[in-house]
Amino acid sequence: MEKYSTNAINADAPVMLATERLLLRQWQRRDLGPFADMNADPEVMRHFPAPLDTQQSNDLAARLCQLIARDGWGFWAVETRSHAEFIGFVGLRETKPDMPFGSCIEIGWRLAQAHWGKGYATEAARRALSFGFEVLALEEIVSFTALPNLRSQAVMQKLGMHRAPDDFDHPAVPQGHALRRHCLYRLARGAWQEQQP
Repeated sequence: MEKYSTNAINADAPVMLATERLLLRQWQRRDLGPFADMNADPEVMRHFPAPLDTQQSNDLAARLCQLIARDGWGFWAVETRSHAEFIGFVGLRETKPDMPFGSCIEIGWRLAQAHWGKGYATEAARRALSFGFEVLALEEIVSFTALPNLRSQAVMQKLGMHRAPDDFDHPAVPQGHALRRHCLYRLARGAWQEQQP
C-alpha cells in the first residue's frame, strides 16, 4: 500500500510552503556556504555523532535537493521572508527501513544557532505537518532524536507529538556512542486534526 498520496504533487514544480515569517523551498547554490557553517558548528551538531566538513555538508545538501526534485517535497531549505536569509532546514522524509519502528515519514529540522529561540522550528514544522496530513494524506508522522536533545524534544511536544514508550538504539550511530539511544515521538492524523482551530 502506498504510504502517502502523490495526487496533488507535480514533481516538475517542487512544493514551496510559506508561514507568516518563513519560506520552505528547494535548495539553492547560495545556501551551501551558510549550511556548511551551520553543520560545522559544534553546538548545532552537539546531538549528532560529529560536525560535518564542507564536502560532507555539500553532499548532504545535494541529497536533500535531489529528494525534493524527485518527490516534490522533503527537507526544505528555510529562509526568512523578511530578509531571504537561509536559516536551516525543516521538512518531511521517509525513514530508512532498518529503523526499529520500520519505514515511515519523519519530520525533522536543523537551524543555525543564531536563529534558535525565535520559534522558527516550531512554526516551520507546523506548516510541514499540515502539508503531510492534508496533502500527502499521511496517517502518522514521527520524529526522533538522541535522548540528551531536550531542545528538539520540546519542539516535538509543542507540535502535539507524544513520546512512544520504548526508546531505541539508532542503527546509524556506533555502539557505545553516548548518542546512540534515541526517543521516538508520534503524531496521528486524528490527533493532529483535533488540535486544529
